Amino acid sequence: MTATSPSTPSAAATTTLSGVPALAPLLARGALLSPLKRPRPDADFPRTRLVVPGLRVDLARLAAYERVCGFPTGADALPPTYPHVLGFPLAMRLMSARAFPLPLLGLVHTSIDITRRAAVPATAAYELSVHVEGLAPHRRGTEASMVTQLRTGADLVWESRSTYLARHRTTANPQGTTATPQGADATATGPLPVRARWRLAGDVGRRYGAASGDRNPIHLHPLTARLFGFPRAIAHGMWTVARCLAEHGTPDAAVVRARFLAPVLLPGTVTYGAGTDDAGGSGRFELRGDEGRRLHLSGEVRPYPA
Repeated sequence: MTATSPSTPSAAATTTLSGVPALAPLLARGALLSPLKRPRPDADFPRTRLVVPGLRVDLARLAAYERVCGFPTGADALPPTYPHVLGFPLAMRLMSARAFPLPLLGLVHTSIDITRRAAVPATAAYELSVHVEGLAPHRRGTEASMVTQLRTGADLVWESRSTYLARHRTTANPQGTTATPQGADATATGPLPVRARWRLAGDVGRRYGAASGDRNPIHLHPLTARLFGFPRAIAHGMWTVARCLAEHGTPDAAVVRARFLAPVLLPGTVTYGAGTDDAGGSGRFELRGDEGRRLHLSGEVRPYPA
């Protein structure tokens, strides 16, 4: 059941849901509608803000997530990436809708910025909300920004901004951009000191999919991944950043920025690199493959407020 508040000129309409929607039907709807989409940066997009009040975390599912990502189980606070998992079905409801102009099939998660204002207790009740912030031109197509927020009462305790790229032919580089590949700044400074080497099993995508609910076929099996142009299954981008943060650690109040630069094929071997500064738990981190020659993920952790 949903309840919709009237839209106003200064704010999007708010649709209140009685619970988090199931992901599988949304993924199926998005796949069916994808061939009908004509992405462009000046297209209209859904202005609705989806809200789930009184949300409580399923502790068994949280523990499964913690295990597959390498976080300690049974901690009092949620891992810094877990609210994204909570909000993902709401994001999929918006992105699988007929009114969303980008095709769900082939949509690439390119970045996530997280602001955690304080530790987020695992046993509290929250208001969860997701909305589309806007569309922007990208040198390879059109990028959508999705905002996820977690509140206790009127207090915003956690917020993320994710970008998703729909690749399509463009006539020119967007204003203010160049042909420099994303992540070139991280590559130019050279690899960070290697802190760990991880051998990733072929079932990482299936295990993370079971814990997070994101069972996109490109992550599950080589046969289904090949249907989308990948030689083998690839790891979820959000698993890669969560695994890095589990190793790196984050302050209770922190800002995390991560850029997804290249897929991680499963099974495979990757190296985790990190550099720290004087603030505990702060600094840059990255994930590399191909003996350090391929940069999969580049990110940083900073204290909040800076």
